[in-house]
Amino acid sequence: MTPMARYMCVCGWIYDEAKGLPSRGIAPGTKWEDLPDDFCCPDCGTPKSGFYKMAD
Repeated sequence: MTPMARYMCVCGWIYDEAKGLPSRGIAPGTKWEDLPDDFCCPDCGTPKSGFYKMAD
C-alpha cells in the first residue's frame, strides 16, 4: 500500500490524502492524482498546479 502524502498550496493550505476533504465530498484516503482536474484550494482558489508535495 502506498503511503498517504500531503500537498501544500502556495498559500499554505495543506491537502492531506489521509484526511481527504469531506466538506467538499472528497473521502479520506483520496489520492492527489484522483482529485478532479479542476480541484482548487478551498482557501485561495489556486489550481492543483500551484500545490507542492511535502516531504515525508
